[in-house]
Amino acid sequence: ITEAGSQLTPMTGAGYQGLQNLGNSCYMNSVVQVMAHIPEFAEQYNKSKQQQTLSPKEATESILAQTSKLCEALTSGEFAGPAPKSVEVTDASSTDPKYRLQPRMFKHVLAGSHVDFRTGQQQDAAQYLQHLLETLDRAELGASSEKITSDLCAFQTTTRLEALTDHKVKYTPSARETILSLPIPMEKAKVREEEDGGGAPDEKRPKIDAEEKKEDDEPVPTVSFEDCMTSWGATTTVEDKRWAHLNNAVSPTTSQQRLNNFPKYLWIQLQRYTLGADWTPQKLKVKLDLPSETIDLNTYKSAGPQEGETLAPDEDDEKPTTTGQLNGPPPIDEGALAQLMDMGFSFNGCRRALTAVGGSDVQAAMNWVFEHNMDPDFNDPLPDPSETATAAAAPAASAEGVDEGVVQSLVENLGCFTMDQVRAALKETSGAADRAADWLFSHMDDLDGAIAALNTKGASSASASSSS
Repeated sequence: ITEAGSQLTPMTGAGYQGLQNLGNSCYMNSVVQVMAHIPEFAEQYNKSKQQQTLSPKEATESILAQTSKLCEALTSGEFAGPAPKSVEVTDASSTDPKYRLQPRMFKHVLAGSHVDFRTGQQQDAAQYLQHLLETLDRAELGASSEKITSDLCAFQTTTRLEALTDHKVKYTPSARETILSLPIPMEKAKVREEEDGGGAPDEKRPKIDAEEKKEDDEPVPTVSFEDCMTSWGATTTVEDKRWAHLNNAVSPTTSQQRLNNFPKYLWIQLQRYTLGADWTPQKLKVKLDLPSETIDLNTYKSAGPQEGETLAPDEDDEKPTTTGQLNGPPPIDEGALAQLMDMGFSFNGCRRALTAVGGSDVQAAMNWVFEHNMDPDFNDPLPDPSETATAAAAPAASAEGVDEGVVQSLVENLGCFTMDQVRAALKETSGAADRAADWLFSHMDDLDGAIAALNTKGASSASASSSS
């Protein structure tokens, strides 16, 4: 913090360890600092537990070892500098870079081949957190760890749907999530009296030129955290929902989200970006008012089916629910596709986003991109509709005798393996999905080599059979 006039006391010792920026890596430093100060995470990765059984060469490429190394450095106090000579933040002893860690190896190992995080450019902290949790999960499962990091912040939501035609209700659980993304209701944002530009000038404001000062003097509205939660949990109306018990007829439907469970630690992301008049992403200029006391979220806890409600038949889950699903993928609006691509997203990613939201809604497609751009197949071409329809109508075993439905399910759920890799694992484990997942994670260090060995063994067996 370098604001003029600040009177802050620099701290040193265990738990007060700074990180040096590597380019624009403040997004990484922020996430790592929070994670390292979660007691359960610090306990799991402290005292070099992940490094004891690895050789130095293996440790340099192990995300578990590098996480342990960094977490211990941040919390042990072993690398902390001497106590500052004064409380002024301008004191050289309080800002000496030699007392700040440079997590280069951690950044290198975690970024891997990721197209964004391996650069020195600024990135989104929430996306980095998601990438960190997913990477640690895969490594911990591969190492048969008793504790999985993401369990500390994992939760599910339930969407309550009510068909207004006959008032039957359906409860739909979401997939496992680790970050709760909240909208910012700008219509509820208000400029407070102390922020309306009046009063004495701010002594802490740094020196800026006249144009920036004029812009900075504009009052910034404030929205409360409770308003954000209320907006997230508000009842909305879906116009094109089809219900199986109504013979697939469209019925106006109300939708409401609730939390299934409260994790021990809840990560919250605020949706600060929206589309401007020229269809480019713009950051909302707004302040968030967080309550100083405990935040009570019990209002947003799902209570499940209530007395007096009539539930829709279960077969509704297995039948098409929207016009797009009944008639195949919706037509893609070329203008909307061009607008999304102008924002820097890939052609295939934009097509996937528009397909998911009906084909033409740019705002909804952009939100979909922000939520799914970390998916392994985000930049893959969409499957041919005729092939998809054929596969859906008659799921059959592949030439290797593997159920393609199980292959697709494992690829989607595991999220880090290709179709060919999953097929090879299923073939080796006689089609058992759980054993196939264990086999994949246990061979992650050299998965391609293990699959090549399986293929060689299969070819040798086939040759021996034909010769006999």
